[in-house]
Amino acid sequence: MNRVRIHHPQIDPFQNTRISKRLQLSHHRRSLLTLPVPSSKSPPYVIHPSPTHGRGVFATQTIRKGARIVQYRGARLPSDVADNRPASDSTDPYHTLLFKLHDGTVLDASQGGNAARWINHGCDPNCEAIEYDDGRVFICAKRTIRAGEELRYDYRLEYEGRMSRSVQRGFACRCGARRCRGTMLKAVPRKNKGARITSGNKKTVSRRQ
Repeated sequence: MNRVRIHHPQIDPFQNTRISKRLQLSHHRRSLLTLPVPSSKSPPYVIHPSPTHGRGVFATQTIRKGARIVQYRGARLPSDVADNRPASDSTDPYHTLLFKLHDGTVLDASQGGNAARWINHGCDPNCEAIEYDDGRVFICAKRTIRAGEELRYDYRLEYEGRMSRSVQRGFACRCGARRCRGTMLKAVPRKNKGARITSGNKKTVSRRQ
């Protein structure tokens, strides 16, 4: 069984391959009240077609570095339940909406999700996903973001299984960054090139001390 770590696990109808996204998040221990928030009461973003992929989320005003932009919402499920759910998009088995948290549960943005699920990957992202002690996940600004910019964060996907050409094409990155690494998959250290990634199969989080 081949696995990828990204948002939610999905079944490839052509290869019978389970795929999922895993995002490397930061865990923030500070109170949410210590982070700046955009001054306007309306959301500081809008959803539009993206030149990168499908829909995208774009800033409608200046967003300060460190600001909480949007909470990543979705149904909270046990990992085994999420793993056995059908693909949310049967035409694109590499598209997922699952997000694995530190306690092993999964946020499934296909149920009760919001604008955060449309934020695309970027190799030089202006955002990052942060998990807090209460289990909530927020997309936050890594730097000052100007109106009109598309919001992006690094998915850092992990894949389990044979790295075929079709898999490589499925996870190709088209973010257009100057130093785009050409893939949404997590970079593998040079000494481990060619090694098989054998970790789990969803977006995951790393903790910030």
